[in-house]
Amino acid sequence: RPSAAIETIAYFCAAELLANVAKHGGARHATLEAVHVPSLLRVRVSDDGTGGARIEAGSGLAGLAERVRTVDGRLEISSPPGGPTAVTVELPSHA
Repeated sequence: RPSAAIETIAYFCAAELLANVAKHGGARHATLEAVHVPSLLRVRVSDDGTGGARIEAGSGLAGLAERVRTVDGRLEISSPPGGPTAVTVELPSHA
């Protein structure tokens, strides 16, 4: 099981990403996937919305990326104009 710190970051990321879908995505459907394999926790939120999500200074996605980097994790966004959007967060199991 991931450490409590990693579980907290994963929960916060999932909640923020789903909130972004509801507020900004224009999506009809969203999917949350969480996978834990030895030494890695991967959280992915995807939607069928309008796309165009990107990391900008002061944005929620920039804050998530910063939080993920504090534990040597990574955040990847695929969100072409017109959609769909997928955001993947990979975290080490222990921090």
